[in-house]
Amino acid sequence: MEEEKKDRLSLLKRKDHYFLIPFVIVTTTIVALWLLFFAHNSVLNWVKAAMEEKSQQKEMARLQAEIDAMDREIKNLSSNRDSLESFARETYHFASPGDDVYIVE
Repeated sequence: MEEEKKDRLSLLKRKDHYFLIPFVIVTTTIVALWLLFFAHNSVLNWVKAAMEEKSQQKEMARLQAEIDAMDREIKNLSSNRDSLESFARETYHFASPGDDVYIVE
């Protein structure tokens, strides 16, 4: 038993195992590069996803502002008959009886 411990210690003290250090460094580097660039859930994919999320949030803010403007316009058109009539005449070329309508494009 004691002899086995001495054998193990002598193996650790020998300098033959120093070839493992470059092997460990190279292997660690390869794994790190794989995780950074080539894996399915890599850092590059995280960056792309973050950029896409940011652009989609900007798009959502723009669309929400557009929806708010349309809601204000609907409220204005439904509360004021004159503005509704003006909107209909300008947009859909509606006319009152007896009006002459000239469309110029």
